[in-house]
Amino acid sequence: MRPALLDPLFVPLTSLDGVGPKVASMIEKVVPADLTERRARAVDLLFLLPHGVIDRRNRPGIAHAAEGSIVTLEVRIDRHQPPPPGNRAVPYRIYAHDDTGEVALTFFHAHTAWLRNQMPEGARVVVSGRMEWFNGRPTMVHPDHVADAEAAATLPLVEPVYPLTAGLSAKVLRRAVAQALARLPALTEWLDPDVARRHSFPAFAEALSRLHNPADPLDVSPAGAAWRRLAYDELLAGQLSLALVRGRVRRIAGRALAGDGRLGNAIRAALPYSLTGAQETALRQIKADLARPERMLRLLQGDVGSGKTVVALLAMARAAEAGGQAVLMAPTEVLARQHLATIAPLAARAGLATAILTGREKGRERAAVLGGLADGSSDIVVGTHALFQEPVTYRDLVLAIVDEQHRFGVHQRLAITAKGDAPHMLVMTATPIPRTLVLTAFGDMDVSRLTEKPAGRKPIRTVTLPLERLDELTGRIAGAVGDGQKIYWICPLVEESDELDATAVEQRFAALQAEFGDAVGLVHGRMKGPEKDEAMRRFKDGTTRILVATTVVEVGVDVPDATIIVIEHAERFGLAQLHQLRGRVGRGERPSTCVLLYKAPLGETAKRRLSVMRETEDGFAIAEEDLALRGEGELLGTRQSGTPGFQVVRLEHHGDLLETARDDARLLLSRDPDLASPRGAAVRALLYLFGRDEAIRLLRAG
Repeated sequence: MRPALLDPLFVPLTSLDGVGPKVASMIEKVVPADLTERRARAVDLLFLLPHGVIDRRNRPGIAHAAEGSIVTLEVRIDRHQPPPPGNRAVPYRIYAHDDTGEVALTFFHAHTAWLRNQMPEGARVVVSGRMEWFNGRPTMVHPDHVADAEAAATLPLVEPVYPLTAGLSAKVLRRAVAQALARLPALTEWLDPDVARRHSFPAFAEALSRLHNPADPLDVSPAGAAWRRLAYDELLAGQLSLALVRGRVRRIAGRALAGDGRLGNAIRAALPYSLTGAQETALRQIKADLARPERMLRLLQGDVGSGKTVVALLAMARAAEAGGQAVLMAPTEVLARQHLATIAPLAARAGLATAILTGREKGRERAAVLGGLADGSSDIVVGTHALFQEPVTYRDLVLAIVDEQHRFGVHQRLAITAKGDAPHMLVMTATPIPRTLVLTAFGDMDVSRLTEKPAGRKPIRTVTLPLERLDELTGRIAGAVGDGQKIYWICPLVEESDELDATAVEQRFAALQAEFGDAVGLVHGRMKGPEKDEAMRRFKDGTTRILVATTVVEVGVDVPDATIIVIEHAERFGLAQLHQLRGRVGRGERPSTCVLLYKAPLGETAKRRLSVMRETEDGFAIAEEDLALRGEGELLGTRQSGTPGFQVVRLEHHGDLLETARDDARLLLSRDPDLASPRGAAVRALLYLFGRDEAIRLLRAG
């Protein structure tokens, strides 16, 4: 049960004065909380933090006011100049002066009576707003505030500026935030006193008050003490909920999987190479986890081409040695079939039966796959979300492997858990995730990292080229095709639309086909599964030499003899995605090249991105740089994926607080696992405030 003292905050926005359904829906567009499954509440306004301030302490006088600056002026009203009758396009002007000069206060679509009442001729008033100069004359269009000079003391000297959306006025939003703040009850401190002292954190209520009622621009800085206090609270809530999830998952007893190594050795013998040191280390950690009676929950991070699939296969062989079944879930059908193509021949050498289950299998074929899962004749099954839908049953599912975890939410992890008798879980990602993000999004997992490239991998030469030199590039491509090489040509999403995406790709396909004829193939997201497979097969076997594609080839597609990848409009892609795409080449014996085609002029961020790509192939270094350039929300696509997007935390400013929050959460739960102490009760309030109440349900389910 939520503590009753928090009830005033957990009311709909429409409970606030001046907020009807229409205003509430506009406010919902700007609050940072994840509203995918609920409507906004008053508590969400607490964490809608200002991104700047209007500083009215600046009172330079009319003549000394800089163009574009926000200033406060004390003036005498000289005369009103209404627009000509019937001509609403001309603004209403009020002329006023101070000791330094004259200013025109300009109002469009003005209410004449209101203006005459607020600013009668001869009155002394204080106005505040942005100064602009037209034809050498100072003007202020729609001042933010107008007050009688004697009442001017009531004007806020420093006023917070919030994110807005069309139709939502700053005044209405500020009033709603102030009401939410007034509903905040007196809360018991949940911070460890040492932590609060060490970081000079103000109390929770004081931090909120400073941010929403700043006395200085520094008060709303993410690096300031008030913002850092709230960021720490959010990190602590996140780490506590992950630790509680972890405790719950650990308490669900797994099954110790012992094996004699017979199947694993048969697979190793079939490999044309030996494993890297990092792969051997990861396998040792996985086998040690599987041998314990508690469930494994491990994240396997490996850069593009570091050999995660083989590690996954050897883990699945261990499950089969112990008499159980294993599944490998991929986010797309293309990737699922790619995994099957890698795994099936090797598994067959060890006598293991593999199957595939995606949305495409229908009728008799599907029935045969489902039968094999139910009776245990299939040892390993690869597939998409279809693996965990209601009708699918397993004889004995003991290991679930999830690829590209950041595309799946925590909910899917729990759906998998329900399919077997608490199967062990291995999560894989080819997106190297910065350490801070691993701790926030996957803090409930142990982590293995594959940091080496398999032997024989050649470095990839990366070059940048402006679109103006496209003809030069196609000339070079012609030479490469003549030399028997294979080329990927990637086109970007023009917008978030499959149709536009396909159009851009089809135009490039037509242009290249005019030059290279049947040597050009095409793959994009709107094609049917079999069409995509056929296009990939033709590229793989060399029928086509150039594959024009969207980012459907981003993850997992394996054509070892492709040596060139051209990424068109590279400035539109994020670093992680550029790195993923580049990893499609450099998989064979020949040296490979990645050409980043860009449209000039480039912004600073795009410039930095492309230069990072030229400088390094280290996925983990690229991920850290991506975090610095983009922030965590975009990096993991948190809004879409169910990983914890933040309301207050900006990892580039607050990442240093993460380790402390993690240690604090673990220590607290080791001393008070049920959060029953006075501090535990305070922490429960914290979890509710930041929407981590699912963790409290886990406590009760204990």
